[in-house]
Amino acid sequence: MNGHTLVTGYPRLLARRLAESFRSRRPEGRVSVLAHEKHAEAAAGFARGIGAEVLVGDISSLHLGLSTVEYRDAVRTVTDVLHAAEWSFLGATLAEMRRVNVEGTRAALDLAADCRKLRRFTHFSTVYVSGDREGVVAEDELACGQAFRNAFEQTKFEAEVLARSAMSTLPCTVLRPSILVGDTKTGEIDRFEGPYVVAILLVTSPLQVAVPLPGNGVAPLNVVPIDYVVSAASHIHDDERAVGRTFHLADPNPSSSRRIYELIAERQGKKLPRLSLGYRVADAILRLPGLEKLTREQRAAIAYVNHLSFFSTRGTLEILDGTGIRCPPIEGYLDTLIDYVRAEYRRKREAS
Repeated sequence: MNGHTLVTGYPRLLARRLAESFRSRRPEGRVSVLAHEKHAEAAAGFARGIGAEVLVGDISSLHLGLSTVEYRDAVRTVTDVLHAAEWSFLGATLAEMRRVNVEGTRAALDLAADCRKLRRFTHFSTVYVSGDREGVVAEDELACGQAFRNAFEQTKFEAEVLARSAMSTLPCTVLRPSILVGDTKTGEIDRFEGPYVVAILLVTSPLQVAVPLPGNGVAPLNVVPIDYVVSAASHIHDDERAVGRTFHLADPNPSSSRRIYELIAERQGKKLPRLSLGYRVADAILRLPGLEKLTREQRAAIAYVNHLSFFSTRGTLEILDGTGIRCPPIEGYLDTLIDYVRAEYRRKREAS
């Protein structure tokens, strides 16, 4: 199986890892990464390193911002589209989020509809399209009356509505990762978001006593390492049984947020306080000098520490059965994640 694979989302680490994966899986085929003009030079260097191509454009523009010649070549040759482009910065406005997450998905689907040889379109969504739902969330559920806590959840929901609507005419698959964390072997990750907010406070805070968790910390903290997501996504994309289906790329047996942060605190010689804090108190603590600058733009992510949802992975476990691809428990690679965070902050201090 070769063909021409198009990956959106550069410079996200997920997009880069996907491009590398499909370059390896299809050595005789073409792999193209879509990159914005401001990332064109870096994208060209990345592409040369793996034997891929760069298409300079804009995910939210008509025809992805490609030239007429480039677009005609794409619709004539592209066989596979992996749409990983998204805007997840929780400080962005709803309009900013919609431009990339919704209109970008619409543009990618329009391209896919024009592709004459299309084999598969895989859309990367998120488990948090479930919004404020609690309890068990099934893979085939989407609109269940949920409210959304931020623009990211809302726009990713709207984007998934588009992708699932396209399943009636396109060979489309939706993948919903939970919170993405670093590589199990290297710890590498490109964005410190979600649970990293609290973890960074524990690892880098000058305070001797660890910051208490907001709430009681009994909710499962569902995280998945990027290498698992790429391996699982690559296999599912190539499996014909996945057409028209949605899969949760989540930990089937997540640990509680308190358990994970207790382990992080222990490794820093601290002890996580047993007391619980209301969200207002926790927010006030995060505004203290020395802490506020680390969390100003990501304070909204703290809500995920207490999100009482359980994401069913029944379909994912079934389709990956026999492949050896499994989501590892975070306890097995937590030290690697901590070492990477510590090294990155040491590097930033030395560079400043």
